[in-house]
Amino acid sequence: TTRRDPESNIVGVVGVAQDVTVASKHDRAVKSMAQELRQLIDKANAPIFGIDVDGKVNEWNEKTAWITGYSREEALDKPLVSTFIVPQ
Repeated sequence: TTRRDPESNIVGVVGVAQDVTVASKHDRAVKSMAQELRQLIDKANAPIFGIDVDGKVNEWNEKTAWITGYSREEALDKPLVSTFIVPQ
């Protein structure tokens, strides 16, 4: 906002600033942790898969892909039971 003298001449500016250094560091730390967890799941030496409330695949790690022969891309959003569970 501008500051003006009695004759309406601009004589200054008033502004508000906020230091976001701490928030920025926090955001970077959260992002880094998320990447580490993602890598932990992807590289785990055990099959890890997940489904949403509708029974559709929303997680499929590399070991699950290796065991099933279906890539992550092929599996995501597919109904787990009707697509990947075959009756004996």
